[in-house]
Amino acid sequence: MCELPVEVSDEVRLELCQERISYRFRDITLLRSALTHASGAANRLASNERLEFLGDAILGFCICEWLFQTHAEYLEGELTQIKSAVVSRRVCARVSHELRLEECLILGRGLTQGTGVPKSLLSDVYEALIAAIYLDGGLERAKDFIQRTIADELRSAVDGHSIGNYKSALQQISQRDHGSAPIYRLLAESGPDHSKLFQIAAEIKKRRFAPAWGRTKKDAEQRAAGNAIAELEDRTPPYTEPFTS
Repeated sequence: MCELPVEVSDEVRLELCQERISYRFRDITLLRSALTHASGAANRLASNERLEFLGDAILGFCICEWLFQTHAEYLEGELTQIKSAVVSRRVCARVSHELRLEECLILGRGLTQGTGVPKSLLSDVYEALIAAIYLDGGLERAKDFIQRTIADELRSAVDGHSIGNYKSALQQISQRDHGSAPIYRLLAESGPDHSKLFQIAAEIKKRRFAPAWGRTKKDAEQRAAGNAIAELEDRTPPYTEPFTS
């Protein structure tokens, strides 16, 4: 629930927002536009809808660039899955709520009287703020804002990402066709302690399949299982390329 009274001035909301996002605007009109919902604008062109459109594109680009640069082990489909999990209205709304931006919104009277701000508005204002910061301070400042505010969500998406469900599928194939479970062998480790890489191979009854690298043993096992399934189906293993941290 909002702590500010609904009658507080727009100037107070603008100041509060700058404190909460740790960014001070040179052009305060950009911030005003980013915080203004269509219900509180003189016309829709004065609302945050156009900024939301731009911010969505900037957010998607920044997340894609970060994933591309930091996760050389992921294939295109895997990058797309993680990006989609992060660049979603649900995540944007959650980040916006954590910043308590609902208290900063400039809304029409009908939306200030109710049980709370709709999540769609919270998602919109986060994307609009990204665009406003980009226009006010450039791409690097927008990147900084995104990284500061969505880093936990991004790490969660990466950590929770399972590359397919290869281990489960290989378990079923192995039990059905060979009467035993697959074994995963750690073949090598590489890199410093804070950024280790692991190479693992799957084996079924002493048949070893193409090994795979991963940033965690779990990811390496998933890729190794994917390689094994591909070989069993006479396909080229998808995770044979080495990569570095």
